[in-house]
Amino acid sequence: MAENLKIIIADDEAPARNRLKDLLSDIAHVSLLAETKNGKEAIEAAIKHAPDIMLLDIRMPLMDGLEAAEHAQKLDPKPYIIFTTAYDAYAIRAFDVSAIDYLLKPIRLERLQAAIEKIKALKPQLAIDAIKPLSDTRSHLSIHERGKVILVPVEDIIYLRAELKYVTVRTRQQEFILEESLTNLEKEFGDVFVRLHRNCLAAKTFISGYEKRPDEKGDMQWHALLKDVPDTLLVSRRQQHLIRK
Repeated sequence: MAENLKIIIADDEAPARNRLKDLLSDIAHVSLLAETKNGKEAIEAAIKHAPDIMLLDIRMPLMDGLEAAEHAQKLDPKPYIIFTTAYDAYAIRAFDVSAIDYLLKPIRLERLQAAIEKIKALKPQLAIDAIKPLSDTRSHLSIHERGKVILVPVEDIIYLRAELKYVTVRTRQQEFILEESLTNLEKEFGDVFVRLHRNCLAAKTFISGYEKRPDEKGDMQWHALLKDVPDTLLVSRRQQHLIRK
């Protein structure tokens, strides 16, 4: 007997979720693990349930399907992605990331079944390994820690500091280690963070002021003061124009 493919649905509209559930009930060898209302809930459900397939609507609040597909790359095992949407404007972008399929609403049984049959014929992990960042600006960063994926809201991040091959992500509660380039993070989140030093980006909303403090040699250096944490961040000479603003 064929093993059931485990599926998670993500769509912010209840009628759309119900439609998918009805269609899946007519397809053999599939089982629905969870239905969610946005990409963040979908990733949290995927971490918990380890699905084979994620049916992701593209336009959803809090986290859209494109961003959820990016975070899904860090899951183990990686699920296959099928995008569902009422808009055909995303079709080219979806296929650029090698999604298994792109289904336009109202979704027909034959199209959904064909997409699932395509997955059954593929080798494991073939579809999602090629995914590259799609969403213009992510709402969360996904941290791979001790075999788990943790979603950290960008709005909660106080600063990002490059250290060797990693970036330290500082929030009010704790620090995380992220394997991404500080330069790429600056390009993506330039409206949120400001560069204080070649190795550090700070969230504009968390900077409470600046003051001079002595360094190890006794020389006075400008530091950024931060809200909610005792840390201070060195401001390089090149970036001291920020202090005068």
